[in-house]
Amino acid sequence: MDPVSLQLGTKNLHGYLVRLLSRNLGWLDAKVKLFLPSVDLGSGYQALDPTQRVILQLQKLHAQGPTTWKSFIQCVCMELDVPMDMEVLLMSTWGHEDGFSSLLEIDEESQSDSQLHPGLKRTHQSCGSSPRPKQFRKQQQELAKRYLQLLRTSAQQRYGNRTPGPGQPLAFHQAYVPPILKWSRASAPFHTQEGATTGNPKAEDGTDVNVRDLFSTKASKGPRVTVLLGKAGMGKTTLAHRLCQKWADGQLDRFQAVFLFEFRQLNLITGSLTLPQLLFDMYLRPEASPEAVFQHLKENAEGILLIFDGLDEILQPCSDKETEDPEDPASALTLFSRLCRGTLLPGCSVMATSRPGKLPACLPTEAATVHMWGFDGPRVEEYVNHFFSDQPSQEAALAELQMDRHLWSMCAVPALCRVACLCLHHLLPGRSRGQSAALLPTMTQNYMQMLLTLNPQGVLRAEPLLGLGEVALSGLESGKVIFSAGDIPASTLDFGAALGLLTSFCVCLGPGHRDTGYAFSHLSLQEFFAALHLLASPQVDREALSQHVTLHSRWVQRTKARLGLSDHLPTFLAGLASRACRSFLSLLAEREEEWVAAKQEVVLQALKKLATRRLTGPKVVELCHRVGETQDPELASFMARSLPQQLPFHNFLLTYADLASLTSILGHRDGPIHLDFEGCPLEPRCPETLAGCGQVENLSFKSRKCGDAFAEALSKSLPTMGSLKKLGLAGSKITAQGISHLVQALPFCPQLEEVSFQDNQLKDREVLNIVEVLSCLPRLQKLDLSRNNVSVSTLLSLTKVAVTCPTIRMLQVRETDLIFLLSPPTETDPELQGDPDLQGNANQRKEAQRRSLALRLQKCQLGVHDVEVLIAQLREGPQLDEVDLSDNELSVAGVLGVLSVVNTYQTLTELHISLLHKTVVFTFAPELEEQEGIQKRATFPDSLMFQMSSEPSLRSPRIRLTHCALQAQRLELLCKALGGSCRLSHLDLSGNALGDEGVALLARLLPGLGSLQSLNLSENHLSLEGVCSLTQCFSTLRWLLHLEFSSASQHVILRGDKRGRDLLAAGSLPEFRAGARLGSGQRHVPRSFCLKECQLEPLSLSYLCKSLEKCPGPLEVQLSCEVLSDQSLETLLYHLPQLPQLSLLQLSQMQLPPESPLLLADLFSLCPQVQKVDLRSLRHLTLHLRSSEEQEDRCCWFTDCGLRQEHVEPLCGLLSKCEDLHQLDLSANLLGDDGLRCLLECLPKVPISGSLDLSHNSMSQESVLCLVEALPSCPRLREASVNLGSKQSFWIHFSRQEETGKTLRLSECHFKPEHMPRLAASLSQALQLTELTLTWCFPGLEQLTVLLGLLTWPTGVLTLRVEEPWVGRVGVLTLLEVCAQASGNITGISISETQKQLCIQLEFPHQENPEAVALRLAHCDLGTQQNLLARKLMETCARLRQLSLSQVNLCDASSLLLQSLLLSLSELKNFRLTSSCVSSKGLALLTSGLSHCHLLEELDLSNNQLGDEGTKVLLGALEGKCRLKRLDLSHLPLGGSTLAVLTQGLGHMTLLQSLRLSKSNIDDVGCCHLSKALRAATSLEELSLSHNQIGNIGAQDLAAVLPGLPELRKIDLSANGIGPAGGARLAESLTLCRHLEELMLGCNALGDCTALGLAKGLPQHLRVLHLPSSHLSPEGVLSLGQALDGCPHVEEISLAENSLAGGVPHFHQGFPVLRKLDLVSCEIDNQTAKPLAASFVLCLALEEITLSWNLLGDEAAAELARVLPQMGRLKRMDLEKNQITAYGAWLLAEGLAQGSGIQVIRLWNNRIPPDMAQHLQNQEPRLDFAFFDNQPQVIPRGT
Repeated sequence: MDPVSLQLGTKNLHGYLVRLLSRNLGWLDAKVKLFLPSVDLGSGYQALDPTQRVILQLQKLHAQGPTTWKSFIQCVCMELDVPMDMEVLLMSTWGHEDGFSSLLEIDEESQSDSQLHPGLKRTHQSCGSSPRPKQFRKQQQELAKRYLQLLRTSAQQRYGNRTPGPGQPLAFHQAYVPPILKWSRASAPFHTQEGATTGNPKAEDGTDVNVRDLFSTKASKGPRVTVLLGKAGMGKTTLAHRLCQKWADGQLDRFQAVFLFEFRQLNLITGSLTLPQLLFDMYLRPEASPEAVFQHLKENAEGILLIFDGLDEILQPCSDKETEDPEDPASALTLFSRLCRGTLLPGCSVMATSRPGKLPACLPTEAATVHMWGFDGPRVEEYVNHFFSDQPSQEAALAELQMDRHLWSMCAVPALCRVACLCLHHLLPGRSRGQSAALLPTMTQNYMQMLLTLNPQGVLRAEPLLGLGEVALSGLESGKVIFSAGDIPASTLDFGAALGLLTSFCVCLGPGHRDTGYAFSHLSLQEFFAALHLLASPQVDREALSQHVTLHSRWVQRTKARLGLSDHLPTFLAGLASRACRSFLSLLAEREEEWVAAKQEVVLQALKKLATRRLTGPKVVELCHRVGETQDPELASFMARSLPQQLPFHNFLLTYADLASLTSILGHRDGPIHLDFEGCPLEPRCPETLAGCGQVENLSFKSRKCGDAFAEALSKSLPTMGSLKKLGLAGSKITAQGISHLVQALPFCPQLEEVSFQDNQLKDREVLNIVEVLSCLPRLQKLDLSRNNVSVSTLLSLTKVAVTCPTIRMLQVRETDLIFLLSPPTETDPELQGDPDLQGNANQRKEAQRRSLALRLQKCQLGVHDVEVLIAQLREGPQLDEVDLSDNELSVAGVLGVLSVVNTYQTLTELHISLLHKTVVFTFAPELEEQEGIQKRATFPDSLMFQMSSEPSLRSPRIRLTHCALQAQRLELLCKALGGSCRLSHLDLSGNALGDEGVALLARLLPGLGSLQSLNLSENHLSLEGVCSLTQCFSTLRWLLHLEFSSASQHVILRGDKRGRDLLAAGSLPEFRAGARLGSGQRHVPRSFCLKECQLEPLSLSYLCKSLEKCPGPLEVQLSCEVLSDQSLETLLYHLPQLPQLSLLQLSQMQLPPESPLLLADLFSLCPQVQKVDLRSLRHLTLHLRSSEEQEDRCCWFTDCGLRQEHVEPLCGLLSKCEDLHQLDLSANLLGDDGLRCLLECLPKVPISGSLDLSHNSMSQESVLCLVEALPSCPRLREASVNLGSKQSFWIHFSRQEETGKTLRLSECHFKPEHMPRLAASLSQALQLTELTLTWCFPGLEQLTVLLGLLTWPTGVLTLRVEEPWVGRVGVLTLLEVCAQASGNITGISISETQKQLCIQLEFPHQENPEAVALRLAHCDLGTQQNLLARKLMETCARLRQLSLSQVNLCDASSLLLQSLLLSLSELKNFRLTSSCVSSKGLALLTSGLSHCHLLEELDLSNNQLGDEGTKVLLGALEGKCRLKRLDLSHLPLGGSTLAVLTQGLGHMTLLQSLRLSKSNIDDVGCCHLSKALRAATSLEELSLSHNQIGNIGAQDLAAVLPGLPELRKIDLSANGIGPAGGARLAESLTLCRHLEELMLGCNALGDCTALGLAKGLPQHLRVLHLPSSHLSPEGVLSLGQALDGCPHVEEISLAENSLAGGVPHFHQGFPVLRKLDLVSCEIDNQTAKPLAASFVLCLALEEITLSWNLLGDEAAAELARVLPQMGRLKRMDLEKNQITAYGAWLLAEGLAQGSGIQVIRLWNNRIPPDMAQHLQNQEPRLDFAFFDNQPQVIPRGT
């Protein structure tokens, strides 16, 4: 039905009638009384509100019938003020019989809705057939038609053709050139005429848009909202005007009405509006009946278009709160929001224009977005042809524009194109080609020339121009773009209007309020004038100017914040800062150019400061525009240098001009740059700006907006970008056409290294076209074609390309991923050097043969046939690295077909197939030549590894067929497929269904598979019977060394010897083998059988042992289960004699019966080959067995086995049968005192020759006393050690023969007084006891006094050593008093208070010394207590020969007692007083006493705290000591007169053999005197002068006398400041000392000359050579080493802290008695360590090697591990602070496991992770990784 004929509804009419009568209640009451005189309205009538009263009265009138109602309506129309249109509607209700009821049937909801705006009416709900409604519809139609025609006429007047205005030389009626329009991704509701599918954003993205396409839609519901985005000057407003003009001309016939609103005018309205007011009062009001017209518009909303221009210029915020009624008055922006959301005028079309990044939040997210890109090249040409009327002018203008690339790029903006044409129209006449364009290099200068063009006189008028600038700036700062006449001075307004700079128009400030408004012809023109004012006005200072030089972000996002209007203002400021604008500004400002230059410099400096900041992508582009406008090369270079190498641009709009500005700046950059464009709406021809940009190294585009046109433009620029290495074009919508352009361009980019075409929806043909160009890109390393549409057939085509292309090294495909990795040829290839010689092809073929290829085709839906095709391709291909076909469809039947590849490829190293996990992976080794090179470069030579004679070749493949559902019946086919190549290394059949039957069959088939390294049969449902069938393989398979089976986890492994390096690479470390040896030909690697988590019943064990009888040896068996019964253990032990090849039996992690120790003890007699029995906690049992030819002592360890007293006698009875028992360990049991007593009684019957360990057996003092009492009955006991403290140790050591001397050590026994008699009596019976040590055994000295008094022997010598805390507290006097109580003669006393030690040497029986008796009688008249003590001491110590006081504090009383004692010691030969404190009086007393000891042979006074005087007093004791042989005065001050006393005494000591004067402050002068005194000491054997300062002079004086000391054997001159001169003289002299044994010259700067001198004549008896830190070079060390080689007596060598890098000598003869070698910090590396380790083998007596703080790595560790088993006496090796890894430490542990007696290897601070260090130490405790050297002296079991 025709919409114009629709009648207005009765609901709106009713509302109007109610409101009308509510205002005239008095009139209505009178009329009701007139028409209804008898009707009573009720008592509540007056209480109602006016509206309810009107409704009630109308209902009463209606009830009277049509006649009454007609009369009433006539009165309303005649007597009240009713508009004509409403009168027609009211009169029309007469013709409706239902019209009355429909008008008055109003409920409460409709009553509330009746409060409407006066301009609105309710629509009629039904159409009658009377003539009056038809007449009304006709009237309504006519009103709407008249309004629409009026609207069209108005649009023609507003937006139609115009005539030129004053001062405008050009006509405005030129043809319109539409800009480029592109759909954005948000355009889903729209479809274009090209046939894009509705609802597919990807199809719409970037599609070209015609003007008619903007409103083509299939949507019938809701609003149709289009947002047109474009930068300033793109022609958004012009397009809006063009749409109105086209509608007015009838070209947009789908719209009945088009309304255009400008937000810059709507901003002027401060009040609220309804939609009718917006349409009619603000745009065009109908001539009559606006309510009827609006109703028509509502009912035909689908034909209404509302255009809102300048959405970015809105001032008021959009309210988030929406009222209940959308028709309520609101702001213009709120009305716009309601229109967009469809709450107002539903079904209408809405279009808004805006600059990017300024969209208000009220805009619906489903709005379609169209980007306006401006002009491309053809559009610029079209515009120019329309602008200029004649052809010569057109050609000249185009030539000028095309000549300047920057000017041409500016013309992409239509507004700038118009300005440029306007300027050229003025500049072209009279100028040669190129001169006009030279005046228009920037946007700013275009505007400047436009001003000059518009000026009729050609002369600048400064005052009006600056006036316009001031108006423009104030407007921008206040957000005003429309001005009133009062805002602009009259003269300025006339000037601007005359030149067309200002436009005038009518503005509506509200309903019925109109005025004239003024605005600049374009917003950018307002910004230009504002910039002119800032730079040219004297009123603007520099600070205010700099504040306007800012950057704005332009992110495309919805934001409530509104940015300022001055987007281009900073750009114009930058342009005006150009030197070319200086004269223009000078004329405008009427100032000197220097003044202008200063203000320009402010702008330049502000821009420079911005360039130093870290900017976002949008701000970088803005800054590029502004720096380019300045035309300052220095600033452009500075910005180019400041840009980061990685420059991302994400999610904002970029135009051709933007990229042109960016590339212009990059042209000033020296270094490379990476450009990344992601999610940016890009103008299709943007890549053209990159042409010739040599700075771009990486270029990446990721956007759905990139189509074929973009690809075509990019293809034109790529060949010109000489530095481009990485190109990415992802997520685009390029079709075959675009790809063809790129494929044609890529061969011209030979420098490309990486190309990515991800996610471009490419089809098979396009992918193949791209791959075809690979051969044209010699440097390409990666091609990414992921997330495209590739079929299986195309994939096979790609694999063929990968096989044939010589540079492809990997093709990786998984689902949507598709990546080529390439290896470019080397730079020496002629192809890369541009050599046209044909050798390039030959090199390429050689490269193709040498390359290796990896194919990963995962989850590609490959079938069996496809795999066959692929394998056929690969047979003709190059060497392969890997082929991964996982996650494809491969059946069980296809597995055997795939196995054929094993025989085809000689380099296959591993094939893994798992049908359960859909895994198919081939792994290949390098070619033979390359592999040989790798072996030569290997860090560890094979000679260092644990190898087997039957080790497979390097080409042996590993086959893994896991979880393939293989059964027994398929085994023969499988082995047949694998048996064609007898070179398998590892075969994994785990996770299948072979069962016992299949395993038994496999055992018979295995010999046909050759020598494997491992076979995995785990998870195959095997029982013990099936595993036993595998034991026959030990006999049939030479390679099989280890068989492991776990019943619970179904773990079944058969393997040969496993290299430690392979284990470490796999992330684990093996256990150390006790039987294997390093190197070859030393000991066979044992075979091992491991059975875990099984039920070991007697029958099963019998069956197992019988199956093992035929296994070759040596054989190791390891068994574990939860519980082992008595019968099972007896069965196992019963079969041991039938297993002569058995070398090791381990039962671990099981509960053994309590009778196990007795059963095992009897094993020594039942099974002669049992060597060691180790039973721990009844859970771990290890039996070591020996062969018949091996003769070693037996050992038995029963630790923590719950042994009690009742077990001792039967155990000893069984052990007594073992004649060669060496060690017995019964520690951690429950023997107690009674058990020990029983054991000691049985001990003589047990033939033990080594040690007995009874630690941790709950022993007490009773056990100790029993031990002492048993000493006489144990003639072979040589040492016993007991500690009852926390250590709880109890050791007894035996010898094979009867011992003459015994040692007893008792610690922490805490004897009580009642124990003393028994202890003394027992000791008195132990006549063979020679040494007794008591540590922390006596709580006080009383017990010691009692013991000394009771202890007596018939004859013999006993050394008693007491270590107690009270020894250091009681003092020397008290200790001497205790010594006096001894019953025998004391021949030696040693006291150390610091060490809390007292040592007494007793000699029995007691004998008197006549001289001592006489001296004691001389003191008889003295009755003091001290004299009594002295007499007692003289009696006890009459034969004292040695008195040692160390670290004591002598009081005067003690000194007096010592003086008395010394006077009586006629036999004293050795006196030591060291590190002690003595008073001056005490020194005098001691000196007096010592002066009478004429038989002294050794005197040690070192390290005492004495001054010069005290030392001089003490040296007085030297007088008369002619028999003195050893003198030690170290650490005493011997300078000056003190040394003179010494030298005087030395002259009489002709028997002196040792003189020690270390750290005695002796200088070169003192050394000179000392040297003279030594001439008489012809018997001197030892001379120690270390840590003095004798220097070169002293060394030379000493060297002069050394040849005169024929008996000299040891000399120590360390740390004496001796240099090369003194060293050389000493070396020359020492070569004459033929008996010299120990030479210590370290810590002197001796140099090589000393080493060379020593090398010429080393003493033949030399034992010790210490030369640490002697400044020796490799040359000196080599010469010295050659001289030392073969010395038979050398025991110690120290060359620490010298440089031995490459200087370690190659010893050929070695050192047979060398015990200690110190090479700390000698720069020894792996290479140097090889000959050094080889030399260790020639030093069999070595006990300690120190190699810490060097450069040793795993290779050196391997060399050391190789020689460790051959060094039987080595106890310690220090490898701290080196470069050894976990693998090297593992090798060392392997070396330790070969039976080495070494006690500790220090490995602190090497390259070993803590967890790995802990793991290694748990396996081998002798590896010490701690910082402190606290490793216990471990005695390995079996040594």
